[in-house]
Amino acid sequence: MMGRTHALSGALAWLAVVPVISREDWIGDYAVSLSVEQVAAGAVVCAGAALLPDIDHHNGRIANTFGPITKDMCKWIGKISGGHRQATHSLLFAVGMGIAMDLLATHFVYVWWACLFMIVGLGLRGIGLDFEGKEPQSALADCALAAIAVWLMHDLDMSFVGFAVGLGCFAHVVGDCLTPRGCPVLWPVKWRTSVPVIPRTDGKVERWVVMPVLSVGIAILAVRSIIGDAAVTWMTSGRGGG
Repeated sequence: MMGRTHALSGALAWLAVVPVISREDWIGDYAVSLSVEQVAAGAVVCAGAALLPDIDHHNGRIANTFGPITKDMCKWIGKISGGHRQATHSLLFAVGMGIAMDLLATHFVYVWWACLFMIVGLGLRGIGLDFEGKEPQSALADCALAAIAVWLMHDLDMSFVGFAVGLGCFAHVVGDCLTPRGCPVLWPVKWRTSVPVIPRTDGKVERWVVMPVLSVGIAILAVRSIIGDAAVTWMTSGRGGG
C-alpha cells in the first residue's frame, strides 16, 4: 500500500485500541488513562511508525522525508534486510521496534527523542502535511513541523510510545498482507502471507475505498475519544451529579 494509506491505518489502529488499554476489566492494574493530548500524540506516533517497515525502500515516503539523510539510510537498510518487503515487514520487526523505543527511553533518552522526531515527521508527512513533488521544501517543512510537534509533547507522559511504535509497524504489515505480494510475517521464515483484497498498490480500490474508509474511521474514533474525555471531566467535576 501507499505511504499515506499506511499512515492512516496506523492512526486508526491507535485510536481503536485506546479504549481497550483504558479498560480495567480487561487489563486490571495495567490499564492506563490517556488525556486528549496523549491520544493525539499517540495517533501521530503510530501513524509515523506505520511507515517504518518501508525503511527498506530506497524511494518510498520515508526515503523522501528528510532528504539525502533518509534516502541513504533507506538504501543501506534495504540492502542489509534483503530488499523491500523482507525482514522489516514482519512481526519480529514490529516487536523489535517497540522494545527498542522502550529501551532507548530508559537508557538513551536523547537518542529516543531523536527517533521520536523522525517518527513524528513520518507521521505528519504520511497523513499529507507536505508539498507534493517539491523538494527540499517538503523536507524542510517536515523538519519544522516535527520539531514543533515534539516540543509540544515534551511535557506529556510518553511512556506509551514503545507500544504505539510496535502497533504502527504491525498495522503496516497487516496492510501489505492485503496485497498480492504479501509479507514474510514470520521472518526469517520466507513463507509469505497474502490475502489480496487490494488488487494493486495505488489502484482504484486503495484510493477510492480503503483511504476514504480509513479517514472516516479516524474521524469517528477521534470524536469518540474527545467526547469521552469531555464526558468524564464533566461528570467528575460534579456537574453530572444530582
